[in-house]
Amino acid sequence: MPVELRTVTESDLPGWLRSLRTGFLNEPVAPDELVADRLAAFDLDRTRAAFDDGRVVATFRSFAQRVSTVGGGDIGADAITQVTVAPTHRRRGLLSRLMAQDLDAARERGDALATLIAAEYPIYGRYGFGPASRTTEWSVDLRRAGLDPRRTGRPDAGRVDFSDGAEIRRIGPGLHRRLAAVRAGVTDRSERNWRLGTGLGHQLEPWTEPYYAVYRSASGEPEGYVSYRADAKWTDANQPENTLTVRDLIAATPAAEHALWRFVCSVDWVTTVRSGRRPVDDPLPELLPDPRAARTLVSTDMLWARILDVPRVLEERTYPVADALVLDVRDAGGYAGGRFRLDASPKGAACAPTTASADLVLDVADLARLFLGDGSPVGLARLGRIEEAVPGAAARAELLFRTPLRPFSPDIF
Repeated sequence: MPVELRTVTESDLPGWLRSLRTGFLNEPVAPDELVADRLAAFDLDRTRAAFDDGRVVATFRSFAQRVSTVGGGDIGADAITQVTVAPTHRRRGLLSRLMAQDLDAARERGDALATLIAAEYPIYGRYGFGPASRTTEWSVDLRRAGLDPRRTGRPDAGRVDFSDGAEIRRIGPGLHRRLAAVRAGVTDRSERNWRLGTGLGHQLEPWTEPYYAVYRSASGEPEGYVSYRADAKWTDANQPENTLTVRDLIAATPAAEHALWRFVCSVDWVTTVRSGRRPVDDPLPELLPDPRAARTLVSTDMLWARILDVPRVLEERTYPVADALVLDVRDAGGYAGGRFRLDASPKGAACAPTTASADLVLDVADLARLFLGDGSPVGLARLGRIEEAVPGAAARAELLFRTPLRPFSPDIF
């Protein structure tokens, strides 16, 4: 009997969840409360599966998403998540078929791009995805950082106060939107995301209440918050050796960012701070008198993007200089290939198909590396990933696409 691919029904969901949890090496069970929670949250029309003799052997889901772009705008995306193929059914083309169904539907809806977080790097490039943002995590050894723990900030600046989940749910969305206005790559958070992130709703793991702290400016306006947990570890010599782990730090201003980092680096009994996922240009190491106290734990790709509509994606951002480039975009998947003229400036851009000669030739996956400002056209040209049809075009593209602040995607989805 051939493997059947289709969207799932309500009665399929328990089996779908068991297959998903098996694929992610979680306990292969789907209790009733989990099924009920996911049934309320999922769009079943965008939840797909492969069935072999009635058993789910592959899972795939997508949902509507907004992604912040360069210049303070945002763009709608088809966010792909919870992709698994059972070990018993690999190498049968199931992922390729599920991906094609989803991307076809996204293109028909008018989505300009698709996004995902790649658990494994080699898989998604073959479908036209490219890494559009990166993330870094540091471990700070406070014993050598050089900070005075008695001083958490300037006396003339704002203040940091402890808070709770209810206040974070109230002020967090506005602060998150302010972050998205200055950082490309930030994906939106639904009300459900805020509830789950502060301990409400069905939790897959036992919930441990974190600490919350809010930074307010001198005028009393909230400008940032941090959520963190800490362990309780003491040495045989009765000395504290605790690690503070940041769960979420959202700052709308540099003052808030600096104050919140100083705060978490001066909590009593804490000797190590783990930063959680941060932008690669986060100021944390340089805020320390000894930046070497911040050791890099993770430096990796984060948000991946698959462009489905080149003109719309390139028009939904601003550019630091004015210039025009003709891009010959290659797309084996057939969604977004063609030759396009980009007329860009700090005020915006126009992009349209053209028959003019190309300045740059590149794959759609490499264009995905560029559109949020993270990838380097010059670097990609040196790697042979971009072809300069006109000498100097990569350097011009570098000035157009690169941004002072690197994109930041705080959330896994």
